[in-house]
Amino acid sequence: MKKYDVVAMGELLIDFTENGKSEQGAGVYEANPGGAPCNVLSLLAKMGKETGFIGKVGSDQFGTLLKNTLLDVNISTEGLVVDNQVRTTLAFVHTFPDGDREFSFYRNPGADMMLTEEEVKADMIEQAKIFHFGTLSMTHEGVRKATHRAVDIAKKAGILISFDPNLRPPLWSSRELAKEQIEWGLAQCDILKISDNEIQFVSGKDDYDDGIAYLQEKYQIPLILLTMGKDGSRAYYKGKRIEKAGFAVKAIETTGAGDTFCGCSLNYILEHDFTNLSDEELEEMLTFANAGAALVTLKKGAIYSMPEKEEIENLIQNHSVEA
Repeated sequence: MKKYDVVAMGELLIDFTENGKSEQGAGVYEANPGGAPCNVLSLLAKMGKETGFIGKVGSDQFGTLLKNTLLDVNISTEGLVVDNQVRTTLAFVHTFPDGDREFSFYRNPGADMMLTEEEVKADMIEQAKIFHFGTLSMTHEGVRKATHRAVDIAKKAGILISFDPNLRPPLWSSRELAKEQIEWGLAQCDILKISDNEIQFVSGKDDYDDGIAYLQEKYQIPLILLTMGKDGSRAYYKGKRIEKAGFAVKAIETTGAGDTFCGCSLNYILEHDFTNLSDEELEEMLTFANAGAALVTLKKGAIYSMPEKEEIENLIQNHSVEA
């Protein structure tokens, strides 16, 4: 028996999200625990799965808050390292009227990028059914080596590897390095969750299907999940292409939507035979993941905003009744 369903590695940080104005008219920011890998794990934990995180925070108040948050939402902190030298990474989220956003990162350096190869807990990864990672843990050399080692351990252990490029251009010294590291990740994974703008960035092709075909040919990735925001998502699997529409909601903030989609998909994969998914199962997976992603946009932040299984099922049920 494996100890963990999913172990993820990467950034754990504070997302400061705008929350109105003060009496003086100054912007008020709310400190929300975040970081894509833990957003994914938080959704999985909500679904009753055993999860663990590998990463680093500072020995400051934010680091303490983040560690307590993981414990609070049932994510194991066995692989969490606390750094006495470097402060916890911060991100300020600027939200636009349509709910979309951009980030300002305080990470020069931030604790998440200081994780070393030696600090990666191999036994945690070996005890997982799925290992999940992104590219924020590959922007700088030290943590890049740690990520490469973690993936190598997962490969040797024969477990499924899930990858979400989660491209944040401001964090890279160059677009070339970002592309190179994304391509490295593409060559390692069994499950790829990629967004519409990322597929264009890495493939250089405007048409999504052309971009996916390029990736499939070059990297032979068994399952590619493409998210297209409010337009829904697609699954590319064994020569098939399944598409499901998104759920129309009045989004207040889209932070964590892609991570919720990813977590829902991994949850489904854990409960089904990954080597033999039917068209119906792929449709069911996309519908559930689209609904989960829609619900998280109705709240601010991500880790504490993950929907319950019943909420997701209710949205799907109500939507099919209306349709």
